[in-house]
Amino acid sequence: MSAQIWNRHRQDDVYRVCRACLLGCCNGARPPLTPRRMRLIESYLKANGLGIVNPFEVRDYVFPRETDDGYCVFFKKSASKCTIHKVKPETCVAGPITFDINQKTGRIEWFLKNDRICPLAGSLYRDKEAFNNHLKSAKREIRRLTRDMDNRALRAILTIEEPDTFKVDEDVLDSKVMAKLKL
Repeated sequence: MSAQIWNRHRQDDVYRVCRACLLGCCNGARPPLTPRRMRLIESYLKANGLGIVNPFEVRDYVFPRETDDGYCVFFKKSASKCTIHKVKPETCVAGPITFDINQKTGRIEWFLKNDRICPLAGSLYRDKEAFNNHLKSAKREIRRLTRDMDNRALRAILTIEEPDTFKVDEDVLDSKVMAKLKL
C-alpha cells in the first residue's frame, strides 16, 4: 500500500494535538518495525533526502534508533514533530490505542492510554465518533503489524508493560497470529 493511501486513514486533528504535546511519547517508546515497514521508511528517507544514518536498532525486535537523550531518531525536537510522519510505525499511528494478546482466550485486547499521560487520549475519548474512527484505524494498523512480525519479535513486544491504560475493546485474534505465538 502506498504511503499516500495509508496516510488518508488518519484523523486530521491527531497531528495537531500530538505536536502540541510536551509529554514525550517519542521518548523511550521503541515502536516495533517489520521488514516491510523498514523498507517503507528507508525509501521515504531516501526520497526526501533525510540523511539519517543507521536509523534502526535491533534487540529482541527492530525499532527506530534512539538519540543520546532517548528520543526516536525520527523525532525533530526543534519542530516537535516526526520527520517520517507519513510512514511512521503502526503503533505510532495507532497511539494512544495499544494492545495485548490474551493467548488463553485467543483474543486481541485493545487499550487506551489515560489522558494524564496522553492528551490525545482524552480528546479522543470525549468525542465518541472520533474515538470509534481512530480505534478502527488503530485496529487495522496493529493487525497488520501482528501479521507481519515474526514470532520472536511479536513475543518480545508482548512482554512490554503498558501502564496507565484501560481496556476499551477486544476481538478474536487472527488464527495465523495465534499459531505464530505457539511456535
